[in-house]
Amino acid sequence: MGYIRSAAVAGALTSLVVGATAAFGAAAQAVPNVTPQGVCGSGYKTVNSAPIASLGTVYLTYNSANGKNCVATIRTNPGTAKKMSAYINVPDTQAWAEDAGSFMSYAGPSRVYGKGHCVSWGGFITNVYVSVENSNCASLTEHRVTSVR
Repeated sequence: MGYIRSAAVAGALTSLVVGATAAFGAAAQAVPNVTPQGVCGSGYKTVNSAPIASLGTVYLTYNSANGKNCVATIRTNPGTAKKMSAYINVPDTQAWAEDAGSFMSYAGPSRVYGKGHCVSWGGFITNVYVSVENSNCASLTEHRVTSVR
């Protein structure tokens, strides 16, 4: 009788451990490690970035194969959805793209054709905004602004 009870207890503990591993394993994978290339695509290389205080970073990427720039705002600590955005503008052509909303991990991708043009880009997380004007265009000096609203 003691053997049957021990086997039953061992079986119950095994089920508990397997169930807990499955539950916690799924939770650990719910928010993957996000990179700018993961958001924008494998052909995009990071060419610039700007911190959004300690909340995250906004990244400017470029794909030389198609001439497009892409912006992604990535949180330092993913979790509960927060208001975020990632935007890019080409002042010369008036091309504009933005992804804004409530996100758990990142905002973006926001893509425009920018080959041979200056770009202005940025984003926000909650109430901290970052904008970079006239970026990545050789002789002009970019202008960065971080503000809390």
